[in-house]
Amino acid sequence: MLNDVPLTGAPAGDGSADLIRDTTTASFRQDVIAESMNRPVLVDFWAPWCGPCKQLTPVLEKAVKAAGGKVVLAKMNIDEHPSIAGQLGIQSIPAVIAFQRGQPVDGFMGAVPESQIKTFIERLAGPSGPTQIDELMAEAETALAEGDLAGASELYAAVLGQEPDNVAALAGLAKIQLDAGELENAKQVLAMVPEAKANDPALAGIRAAVELAEQAASLGDLAGLQRQVEANADDHQARFDLALGLNARGERAQAADHLVEIVRRDRTWNDDGARKQLLQFFEAWGPMDPAAIRGRRKLSTLLFA
Repeated sequence: MLNDVPLTGAPAGDGSADLIRDTTTASFRQDVIAESMNRPVLVDFWAPWCGPCKQLTPVLEKAVKAAGGKVVLAKMNIDEHPSIAGQLGIQSIPAVIAFQRGQPVDGFMGAVPESQIKTFIERLAGPSGPTQIDELMAEAETALAEGDLAGASELYAAVLGQEPDNVAALAGLAKIQLDAGELENAKQVLAMVPEAKANDPALAGIRAAVELAEQAASLGDLAGLQRQVEANADDHQARFDLALGLNARGERAQAADHLVEIVRRDRTWNDDGARKQLLQFFEAWGPMDPAAIRGRRKLSTLLFA
């Protein structure tokens, strides 16, 4: 548990110990939890054998230095220190989780483009001149959030006009199809991703969302599931299915609450199935989604209390 971690630290040996440091299980509380009370801390989970990690870390370090002390980078080798990554549900690397005021608040996975890393840093540290691609992607995400599917499509197309292999834009187009109820069309868009980038982590969220949509399609009446849960609060399967259905209806916070409740009542149920499903929700919703942030905080509080 994070509260049990002793207060010791080990600065990185690159001359930037105030901004960039290596962290361990022993020093995590000081390097991350305590430091995040003063300014955001990015935790880079990596391993020596991970090729994408070697691509991501230098870009992260450059961005953190460019932020001028507004954020801190803590790098954790999960081969040597696996427990924190396990508690946070890190399933693939590289993974970056941002902490503020002692809690995980945002994050991403994979060796994402530099433009996305800059945008991520600026969400935490403030703007420093976004690129045109950054602006187009931000406008597309805003349009998508407001339900302007046509506008979002045009913006993603503009991004692809400049970066034809921008998988984030392709993922956005697939999400538009999924939000419009066109599951098969979403799959067709994903099939357009270049083979060399088929496993790009930027696609993880939409792939998870497509899988959830397929799961929800097989569910029955949600009212019946709700009655089952009300009649027996320990009917975890009914609660689990209800969470899937609520998520399909867009009631994300309620869906997350039901899965957190299963974890609270019986962490071992279905081989930790509720927590694993919750992590899939977070992946599908994206790290900025309010329900994902709220749900991750609830899960962290439950696991680390």
